[in-house]
Amino acid sequence: MGIYTVSQLNEYIKQVLTQDPQLGQLWVRGEISNLTKHSSGHYYFTLKDKGAQISCVSFRMTNRTLKFEPEASMKVLVFGTVDVYTVRGQYQLRVLDMRPDGIGELYKAYEQLRNRLQDEGLFDVSHKKKIPRFPGKVGVVTSPTGAAIHDILHVLKRRFPVDVLLSPAIVQGENSAQSIVRSIEYLNKTDVDVIIVGRGGGSLEDLWSFNEETVARVIFDSGVPIISAVGHETDYTIADFVADVRAPTPSAAAEIAVPEKSELKKHVLSLSSRMEQAAIHFISDKYHHLEYLYSRIEPERFAEILRRDMQRVDELSSRMEFGLRKIIESKASSLSGLAGRLNAISPLNTLERGYSIALRSRDHSIVRHIGDVGPDECLDLRVIDGTVECKVTGVKPENRNIGEKRS
Repeated sequence: MGIYTVSQLNEYIKQVLTQDPQLGQLWVRGEISNLTKHSSGHYYFTLKDKGAQISCVSFRMTNRTLKFEPEASMKVLVFGTVDVYTVRGQYQLRVLDMRPDGIGELYKAYEQLRNRLQDEGLFDVSHKKKIPRFPGKVGVVTSPTGAAIHDILHVLKRRFPVDVLLSPAIVQGENSAQSIVRSIEYLNKTDVDVIIVGRGGGSLEDLWSFNEETVARVIFDSGVPIISAVGHETDYTIADFVADVRAPTPSAAAEIAVPEKSELKKHVLSLSSRMEQAAIHFISDKYHHLEYLYSRIEPERFAEILRRDMQRVDELSSRMEFGLRKIIESKASSLSGLAGRLNAISPLNTLERGYSIALRSRDHSIVRHIGDVGPDECLDLRVIDGTVECKVTGVKPENRNIGEKRS
């Protein structure tokens, strides 16, 4: 048979194990221990039960698709293939998928996703859209053969008949989450005003599709308001927290989606009665006001008002005339005083007293000093009744300082 090296032997063992169809794809149930989450994104752990254990490796690409965060002591179902790590001669289970095993582990996964989405703000009230009061078309995402669609249609028909667009979806088992996502995305491309997403009651495993992250995010991203109606009143799913409104049952979701026809009719009748009473009161008020106006402008009353107003006009006219007269007299007196003061310094008044004003003929400038003229220069003497034309034959300065020197 020859002699093998260690590497050759391990490679041979790997070929034997990996080529066995029984070990190629299998499910294994166990409890996680010695969990190591490497910085590369790979998970290394041991899967054990009461009597044995096996090493497992889950690579980063697989971990990205997991719907929960593995933890130590968590019971899981692992789907994978038997492989050999030839460097150490160690056989191991290479994980291809992993799911929580049992109600307790499912609930742990549910809590993990709920806390993470809550931290991201997907449950915040500020993101909730308002349900339209009078929808014209209601979209429904559920199984076409389940009890939920019959309950919804029955309630809608009884309360407020509207158009219903059913987008069938698988609501349990494999591929159900993807089916729900596709149905919601489809309805967002239609003219529905509100969407009801849900199904009837069931176990935690039955309702698990509505705890999937992909379903939660498509509900959050929906442009159409969504009412979540999954299971019974005590059942809460991630979809309930993300949806704009949570209904305890599919029937309750239909009641939330549309108003009650009889109540709406009563409300309309009440509004009609209130409008009628308001119109009666309005007409009555205007009628009484019209009577009052008529009493104020009847012929005799109108003549009396006219005579009173004519007398008032005469009175105001007299007062205005008297006031204007007083103002004119005051202004005339003020003008006379100002004219007297102006006349006292008027050049014409100076000429009247026998004085004259000497002007140079060439530029009509006033002669104030003997230096302003020269010999043979022509002057105009302005007197009270005209101008005397003359010529300068000489100038004589006046010696004002002689008397001062003698003293």
